[in-house]
Amino acid sequence: MKNNQLTKGNQRRVMYIENKDGEIDGAAARIGWLEFSKSGLSVYYRGRTLSRAKGSGVAGNHFDAETGEEYWISGIKKKGSNTHWAESVKVVVDEDAKDEYQRIKESI
Repeated sequence: MKNNQLTKGNQRRVMYIENKDGEIDGAAARIGWLEFSKSGLSVYYRGRTLSRAKGSGVAGNHFDAETGEEYWISGIKKKGSNTHWAESVKVVVDEDAKDEYQRIKESI
């Protein structure tokens, strides 16, 4: 596994993910388990393959390889302010990520 700012050397991490073009299974943003490609340039979440944006994306840093939708992905923030700085949205924590999310928040 390639160690970069996104992967932190892990095959998967609980992270914040926001669809800048719509929703992710009924929510604008979620906190859940994301998996990474060997190169660390692609992210897999809920059946989606998200590729790193080339150059500077307008609102996000990844694009859905199938739909072209733009996504913002980041680590869990200390004060819970995970939303993208330009827009605040409602965040849903995936059921299977709740324990790890709580552990991360307590350790920051």
